[in-house]
Amino acid sequence: MTTVTDATVTDLRFPTSRELDGSDAMNPDPDYSAAYLRLATSDAESAGHGFVFTIGRGNDIQAAAVEAVARRLVGRDVDGLVEDPGAVNRDLMWDSQLRWLGPDKGVMHMAIGAVMSATWDLRARREGRPLWSTLAALEPAELVALVDWTYIADYLDPGRAREILEERRPLRDARIAGLRRDGLAAYTTSPGWLGYSDEKLVRLCREAVADGFTTIKLKVGADTGDDRRRLGLAREAVGPDVALAVDANQHWSVPEAIAAITELRDFGLRWVEEPTHPDDVVGHATIANAVRPVPIATGEMLASPTLAKQLLQLGGVQILQIDATRMGGPHDLLAAILMATGAGVEVIPHAGGVGLCEAVQHYAFFNAVCVAADTRDLSLEYVAHLHEHLTDPVEITNGRYRLPTRPGASTEFQPGTELTFGYPDGTEWAG
Repeated sequence: MTTVTDATVTDLRFPTSRELDGSDAMNPDPDYSAAYLRLATSDAESAGHGFVFTIGRGNDIQAAAVEAVARRLVGRDVDGLVEDPGAVNRDLMWDSQLRWLGPDKGVMHMAIGAVMSATWDLRARREGRPLWSTLAALEPAELVALVDWTYIADYLDPGRAREILEERRPLRDARIAGLRRDGLAAYTTSPGWLGYSDEKLVRLCREAVADGFTTIKLKVGADTGDDRRRLGLAREAVGPDVALAVDANQHWSVPEAIAAITELRDFGLRWVEEPTHPDDVVGHATIANAVRPVPIATGEMLASPTLAKQLLQLGGVQILQIDATRMGGPHDLLAAILMATGAGVEVIPHAGGVGLCEAVQHYAFFNAVCVAADTRDLSLEYVAHLHEHLTDPVEITNGRYRLPTRPGASTEFQPGTELTFGYPDGTEWAG
């Protein structure tokens, strides 16, 4: 019998604040970080990997939470874990003492997500499949059974969710062939960090167009006049045929958001992302109604499917974003994807921070294969930072993600990365 023998968590931090990579109106000096989990087993060739993304200070708190949850799995039979991950998820999500620290939000909820991501990574590796393929191979009834419907079945009936999956099932093989051939469209945020100079913004916008990207996202929110100026520079650099999206990273109040979007809408915005507090579902609906038809996008900071349900119920979002490490792992993400599809809302995942492109691509491809009604407008965020630290980095060609082929969830970091960027003793940080 193969068992989980250890759960080790490393506090990884990368000094992205030195060049202001990742800077925005709410996070002016982020150091991209990860609370990185490795589930070791008695089979030396078998391990599972997961992580939670943060931006520096506090990553030690998140790492401690991940370790506290992951210790629950030490000594467990690996076959039992990977054959019924839904049972593992329910056990962790409904632990009364963990729920007291949430429920369904905060560092403990994200820690559960890291543990469940590592469990699914372990399962996919044992099957010899990339995670998107492991999920796509499940029958509709099996996928529906992975979701905790307690707080969301009043919005999307599980029977309707199964119907959606069954309707797409005959398209699966053709969609996989198309994605293997053409990939999935990426949009890039790499040119648009708020701390970049005008010259760097213009240069990177031009390079992004040359690399095949057809949508570029800029950070906004600190000053509307400066936002207009930067959008003007970007529009001049990319021409009329490349879409521009903007991201305020929750910086505005509801009235400020309406006023700012009104000022910026003449740039033909593909969407406005995170215009206000991520939990303010009524505020999002107010903004969406006021600035229609400019699409509102949010989701990277949503703590749970319950909040996603409320946003969809009130029409506060026209593009639902998912983040691989913000909710409670694969089961929550599946719930959000199904609800958005049932509502006729696009799912365009958030990525960016270290490892997020690698992790969330699997859910984007799974959505394109098994869930989305129409795949033509699907896309996925990409930033050109820190991919070399993952053992299975994303592959981008001509502005498109290529279909992952290596077994697992693409959530394993390079061994040398821990020695260099482990905090505080890694060589990058010591002294």
